[in-house]
Amino acid sequence: MSDTLLKVTGLKVAYGGIQAVKGVDFEVKEGELVTLIGSNGAGKTTTMKAVTGLLPMNEGDIEYLGKSIRGKGAWDLVKEGLAMVPEGRGVFTRMTIAENLQMGAHIRTDKAGVAADLEKVFTIFPRLKERKDQLAGTLSGGEQQMLAMGRGLMSRPKVLLMDEPSMGLSPIMVDKIFEVVREVYAQGVTILLVEQNASRALQLADRGYVMESGVITMAGEARQLLSDPKVRAAYLGE
Repeated sequence: MSDTLLKVTGLKVAYGGIQAVKGVDFEVKEGELVTLIGSNGAGKTTTMKAVTGLLPMNEGDIEYLGKSIRGKGAWDLVKEGLAMVPEGRGVFTRMTIAENLQMGAHIRTDKAGVAADLEKVFTIFPRLKERKDQLAGTLSGGEQQMLAMGRGLMSRPKVLLMDEPSMGLSPIMVDKIFEVVREVYAQGVTILLVEQNASRALQLADRGYVMESGVITMAGEARQLLSDPKVRAAYLGE
């Protein structure tokens, strides 16, 4: 039985007077790809931000590597191997591709390891290597998404959270992004994926959770959720 790396219990998050997350429980075990699906405004991004220390939680607890991380900031969590590829990409537009990737590794001191990981990222994303001296702001949306994913990998995460990686991309680029998610997962990185493209996410994942209006309404093996009539009706357009 693999170890639970991330365990969320009774999580409640409110901001701006709105209770966005109303008591959710889920876990991610080592080596798993777990997806959180749901419509816009279901509370998925808020959950991700709470897990990575970007938003304070009102109630509940989050355990990472067996210890509570309640109240810890994003900076500390990245050092401990919990990294997020944010929704909307968030690249440093006035820095080059290479500089953006180095920023992902700024918490690391193992220069040889960083150099090796940079090569690994360039192998996954040959397009980034071709343009490594180009400013990130001049890249297409899909290229910026690749860069954000590469930057997340540069911190050498134990758990990588990805928030809506395919959002706003062309169908060809969506295929590429999901290929990369599959590749990163195959390399042994544990992944928590939030994705509006429920069908693609469930095809890739081991397990899934369905979130609606701040609560988790269904959970199970991804294959079961994929064939569930309620999920198919609500999220797969059937």
